[in-house]
Amino acid sequence: MFDLDKWNEILSTIRKHKLRTFLTGLGVAWGIFMLVVMLGASKGFENGVMSQLDIAKNTVFVWSQKTSIAYQGLKPGRFIQFTNEDVPALRAGIPELDVISPRNNVWDNFTVTRDNKSASFNAYGDYPDFIKVKPMDILRGRFINEADIREYRKIAVVGEEVVRILFQKGEDPIGQYIYANGIPFVIVGIFRSKGTGEEVMEEAKTIFFPHTTVQRAFKQGNRIYWFAFLPKEGVESSFIETRVKEVLAERHKVSPQDLKAFGSANIEEEYNEIQGLFMGIRGFSWFVSIGTILAGIIGVSNIMLIVVKERTKEIGVRKALGATPWSIISLIIQESVVITSIAGYLGLLFGVGLIELINVLLDTFEANGEFFANPEVDLNVAITALSLLIFVGAFAGLIPAFKAASVNPVIALKSE
Repeated sequence: MFDLDKWNEILSTIRKHKLRTFLTGLGVAWGIFMLVVMLGASKGFENGVMSQLDIAKNTVFVWSQKTSIAYQGLKPGRFIQFTNEDVPALRAGIPELDVISPRNNVWDNFTVTRDNKSASFNAYGDYPDFIKVKPMDILRGRFINEADIREYRKIAVVGEEVVRILFQKGEDPIGQYIYANGIPFVIVGIFRSKGTGEEVMEEAKTIFFPHTTVQRAFKQGNRIYWFAFLPKEGVESSFIETRVKEVLAERHKVSPQDLKAFGSANIEEEYNEIQGLFMGIRGFSWFVSIGTILAGIIGVSNIMLIVVKERTKEIGVRKALGATPWSIISLIIQESVVITSIAGYLGLLFGVGLIELINVLLDTFEANGEFFANPEVDLNVAITALSLLIFVGAFAGLIPAFKAASVNPVIALKSE
């Protein structure tokens, strides 16, 4: 039940001791402020780092290396050469695989010409499923499709920087020809990487050709340089990494104990390590902030004890006039909750405001980078912290409240 007199009394006490109330609430407000800012900053760090990860988080890459152990009469030092026949063998041997994407590069600093312009670019032979491994925005046209693979089509999907270098501003590249090693390829799509930073600028200088076309046009036979894999939903990448190596080892007569014959990169493991780092940062933020908040709460409890001592005579009069212990307890607890709630809300408000200001400044000056970008605060977490703070504020008022309720009216009326 709303008691206007009780609220007036609490507000009157706060107004009477403005400085004391301000300093008491400052510790609480500072704790919430620190929590919001530190969580926002850690999220900004996470966003910056994760923006660089423009590959599916459960991707596994496997490439061939030299054997280090003699096996089945074969000497060590053999270089393992993957072939097209490995693809159906992997598909049959590992039903848990969702995507098998063989990859070949043409050669480094691959020179492409158009009319009187020429430049060096990165060029790869890929399958349509590679866009699942490395998501990208197709700005115009399309990516490689199955017909391109099946019919050995001479088509190309190019990055924005390729277009900028080889074409006039405003010129439509779609349907135009570029020449690679004297071989004409028609541009069917323009892509943009989803990442940020210098790596994206480098990827904008990339050209994708159909894998089968690269093998035929550049005399690579049936060789495959390396693979990209995606597991089916619910399957761990580490399982796929192990099984792929086992199947390839059996096919290419490699000792099961030869750890150097195949190289691999498990993006899921790297992603989990990064997430573990961010979790540690968030945990540290909570630890520091909660410590500060608890210090503020202790300050509130101490101040409420002082308030009880100052109002001992008044409490004695109330009890002499018939006030119940609960009415005394609720008055003290309510005042404690009011102080912690207002202080916590102001800390939350200033913290969110600072994070939003940083966001605006980063966008205005285009300062989002690979290590810090778009700091943000999960309001659910912030509101949960504030709710917990109010609860703890009530708890902080319990000791002073019970002390007030235990005041003996006779002794209280005698006190000076």
